Amino acid sequence: MAARAAPWPRVAVATSGGGDSTALLHCSRRAAHALGVELHALHVHHGLMPQADAWQARLAQQCRRWCIPFTATRLDGAPVKGDSVEAWARRGRYRALAQMACAHGIGLVLLAHHRRDQAETFLIQALRGGGAAGLAAMPRIALREGIVWARPWLDTPRAAIDAYLRRHRLAHVDDSSNDDERFARGRLRRLVWPALLGAFPDAETTLARAAERAAADAAVLAETAAADLRTVGAGAGTDADADARALSVAAWSALSSARRASVLRAWLGGVLSSPVPETLVRRLVTELPNCTHAEWPAPGARLLLRRGWLMPAAAARRSDHEPPT
Repeated sequence: MAARAAPWPRVAVATSGGGDSTALLHCSRRAAHALGVELHALHVHHGLMPQADAWQARLAQQCRRWCIPFTATRLDGAPVKGDSVEAWARRGRYRALAQMACAHGIGLVLLAHHRRDQAETFLIQALRGGGAAGLAAMPRIALREGIVWARPWLDTPRAAIDAYLRRHRLAHVDDSSNDDERFARGRLRRLVWPALLGAFPDAETTLARAAERAAADAAVLAETAAADLRTVGAGAGTDADADARALSVAAWSALSSARRASVLRAWLGGVLSSPVPETLVRRLVTELPNCTHAEWPAPGARLLLRRGWLMPAAAARRSDHEPPT
């Protein structure tokens, strides 16, 4: 029987040089050879740790031994005041990985997150008050910027990866910042996780399963919000020229309270360039039914209520003489 051609001739592993990504790189190297796939290693130097230069050099040497093309980039700048180091590093890392992947014609990037990472992310999101989308934690597969991002080990227990490292005697770096108590995940790993596993040995499995259920719930909520948005948004009726960035407060008010909040999140996600603050959603849910003419600050924008329509300030200027009704 002839072997089926791989859908991606070039695949990359995002690797930090740590144990998880080293194991994934080693495992992917063996699979890529069997499938005839060209495997690359992509590394992001965050510029945050004094050992980072040595880690990059060690990883480059390891990739040379394994005959894997290696590409690295260093992040520029630093977190701005008020921004978390974790969030800044995460945004910069994915941006850099996408740029490197595009430069090499790579359509699939593998990430080494495993089941305990998923459980930890669920807990962190819950402690931050996240809804279904947040509690869904990390998706198994996502498409962003024309690149498929996949986490093939999301169901794999941490213990199995540690066993793989020992079995193949894979050397790797140990990043102490992973357990740094200045960061939320570091506090969780050092202070909470050991006690949690002591009291609930199956916590890794059950929390990861809860994240999977939250992902299914989030998908249903997104589908419902998209359908509602077609009803409450301008252009849903007979006026095809109306500004699609406007929302009819009368049609929105006819929805149930739960669906009002959900469609507002969806609508705000389409008109704002920044993440939607939950405080803004709650304020609009409370104040919109009692207003006829109002204004709300939003990240990078202003929201205006005019003639029964909620819209960004720019849309309001275009609609001053011809309201979208």
